[in-house]
Amino acid sequence: MIRDHRVAVGDRSVRCLEAGAGWPVVLLHAFPLNAEMWRPQLEQVPQGWRFIAPDLRGFGPNAAIAPGGSAPPTMDDFSDDVSGLMDALEIPEATIGGLSMGGYVAFALCRRAPERFTGIVLADTRPQADTAEGRDGRRTLIEVVRTSGAGAVADQMLPKLLGETSQASRPEVVEEVRRMIESAQVEAIAGALEAMLGRPDSTPELATIGWPALIVVGAEDQVTPPADAEAMQRALTRSRLVVIPEAGHLSNLEAPEMFSAALADFLQSHI
Repeated sequence: MIRDHRVAVGDRSVRCLEAGAGWPVVLLHAFPLNAEMWRPQLEQVPQGWRFIAPDLRGFGPNAAIAPGGSAPPTMDDFSDDVSGLMDALEIPEATIGGLSMGGYVAFALCRRAPERFTGIVLADTRPQADTAEGRDGRRTLIEVVRTSGAGAVADQMLPKLLGETSQASRPEVVEEVRRMIESAQVEAIAGALEAMLGRPDSTPELATIGWPALIVVGAEDQVTPPADAEAMQRALTRSRLVVIPEAGHLSNLEAPEMFSAALADFLQSHI
């Protein structure tokens, strides 16, 4: 059973989806989605584990947005939110995982609070900072969302987020991803883009990660392709790489059974 509830974190209210009971696993969602993307994994929690999927700042239903004129969030802000949530839930440490932007948040948390980790899951993500071209692309998308709304962002991003197989044969996944993107608030999308384009290079953090690591990537991922995942796996001393066929950048949604099986196997054999 999936529990949908809100947790007081400082002066904010954070929505979480939870399932299972036991050792905690915190799952951080991709941009510009929300905790709903983790429902397939929350429906298949291994015995003895507790999965927690929060909405990151500004995302999800009834999300609070900072007042106009305030500084956009940084990756450190997102990671501090995760630490605050863990404090509120009385979870001193957990296996922490993220997909895409969620991975960037996990890297930030590695820098700021490595003691929080018993293991890490890095799915369809990369440690490097954006290239100059990538930063320009994010600035363009900020203009798109502010002038044309979240629907225009969905139009631009869907062909990149989903693999060719999903686009051709999984219309329900396409519609679910579109629904999540279109439900996001304009300022949340713009703020997350600012945070991503300003994030530092996390490659140095790879050498400091001594806990078990699971790296997952869709074989059809064009945003953070398998070659990036392979390079990350080589840099991590205690890591496992799983490449999921017929899946793109949102591998947990495009091939939920395979993703959930890889996660369960990692948790039960390495943590």
